[in-house]
Parts: sequence; C-alpha cells; structure tokens
Amino acid sequence: MLYLYTDSWMVANALWGWLQQWKRSNWQCRGKPIWAAPLWQDIAARLEKLVVKVCHVDAHVPRSRATEEHQNNQQVDQAAETEVAQVDLDWQRKGELFIARWAHDTSGHQGRDATYRWACDRGVGLSMDAISQVIHQCETCAAIKQAKRVKPLWYGGRWLKYKYGEAWQIDYITLPQSRQGKRYDLTMVEATTGWLETYPVPHATAWNTILGLEKQVLWRHGTPERIESDNGTHFRNNLIDTWAKEHGIEWVYHIPYHAPASGKIERYNGLLKTTLRAMGGGTVKHWDTHLAKATWLVNTRGSAN
Repeated sequence: MLYLYTDSWMVANALWGWLQQWKRSNWQCRGKPIWAAPLWQDIAARLEKLVVKVCHVDAHVPRSRATEEHQNNQQVDQAAETEVAQVDLDWQRKGELFIARWAHDTSGHQGRDATYRWACDRGVGLSMDAISQVIHQCETCAAIKQAKRVKPLWYGGRWLKYKYGEAWQIDYITLPQSRQGKRYDLTMVEATTGWLETYPVPHATAWNTILGLEKQVLWRHGTPERIESDNGTHFRNNLIDTWAKEHGIEWVYHIPYHAPASGKIERYNGLLKTTLRAMGGGTVKHWDTHLAKATWLVNTRGSAN
C-alpha cells in the first residue's frame, strides 16, 4: 500500500481515474497524444502491481493552518526546484526507501524490529530489507554508535550501594544562544543506570540549577541521597548548600582535573553534543529544537553502561 499526497489536481485526477480512460483511448485525449505519455504508461504498468491511495493537498497554505501534509508538500516543492540531469524511474524501490527513512527518523532512530513495528502500527507496510538499508546508511545512528564506543571513565563499584534515583552527577554545557536566549543546558545523569535529564537555561546560576533539579529529578525520580558536580560558582554557593540540606541531599564536589570522578557526566555531555550535532546536520546551531528528541534518543538507544 502506497499513500500518495500531491498538490497537483492533474496528478490526482490521473491516478483517480484518468489513467484508465487514457489507456482505453490509446493514450490520447480528444484525439491528441497525452503529454509525457511514456511516463504515464510506465506509471500505469506499475500500478497494476501496487495499491495506491491518493490524497490532494492544498498548496501555499498559511503556516497557522498548515498540517504535517502541507509541510511535507512544501519540502517536495523545494526539492522539485532542484535541477536534475536525468529522472530515475525506479521509483517503487526508492519510494519504499524514502518511506523507510521517514519511519526510522520519525520513530526516533530505533532498531530494525522497533522501526518495523512502529510503521505497522501506523498502517505503513515496509520490508525488513528496506529498513535495514536505511539504518545502515543513517548518519545519526552512526554518530551515536561511534560516540558510545568510547569507554567511560568512572569507578565501576562506587555506585553499587545506591538504588535507582539516589545518586546523580550534574554539569552545564555551553551551546550557541537560541532564539529564546538560552545558552546553557543543565545535564543530569542518574548514576546507576545512565538515564539522562536535560534542562535548558539562559544563564548557569544556582537558582536555575535548583529549578532544573526540582523539575527534572526530584519531581520525576524522587529526592536523591547524593549529587555530584564540579566546583563552579553555580554549584558551590550558599543557596545550593541551604537547598541541599533542606532536602537531606549530600552534595559532593569533584576534585579538579580528576577525570574518573566526573567521568560519567562528561561522557554523557559528549554523547548529547554528538547526537545534537548529528540531528542538526553537523552543527549544534539549532540545538534547542532538537534537545528533547536528542535526550530521548540517548536514553532509548540503550544505557552507556
């Protein structure tokens, strides 16, 4: 089953019924040859082996009323403006790869079986071969896989005494200023599982640190027993000390330039930046639009442990 969206009434009507009329009239209309008859003949032959559902999409719709179909149609219009030397008519195979690539990207760069199930749940029939080929060629998955090959630098046994949610490492990473004026991201990693939480802020301050911890850690995972960080002024100050004591949290500061102590959070900072860069086409310029999905990607692709 192939679902086809087009803003061309000519294409829509042709696929809805004109093709059969043209075929019966020897590819003529009112005694004149059909324009691009060989192409329509090729399409008609392929449709005999393929079920196609056609939907017309209005072009040039205001952004306020644009649906996902309208946005996709705009991308197709932009692609159609690109000059090509030769049209490849092997569209059936390439069409399946295009849909498989969309399913893989939209489902969150999951594995073959998970992408297949995601597509089936939405009525999209894809072959395992097409999904495997798309995953093999996916630059985002390759970048994430490469980042995860790096061995972490932390003490293997020092987290064994903690249960889930009881120990966290936190840090700030600096990124290009977003349109909302945010330049920093508070990263928080659960020590026993490697679960990542993120919280974008305009400034790395003690108050923003507390807000991020309360919203992303305490309210979601419970109050921790231990939090580790570096000695930055946004972590080491009276406000943080008072807040930690009020919540019964032991706040531990890493020894400067001692990699094993802060290895887990530094590891995830690098993994998050790699994912953001891969999703942004090699840049983190628009990191704020990708942060939520990048965080989810890091967590759903498996723990770095």
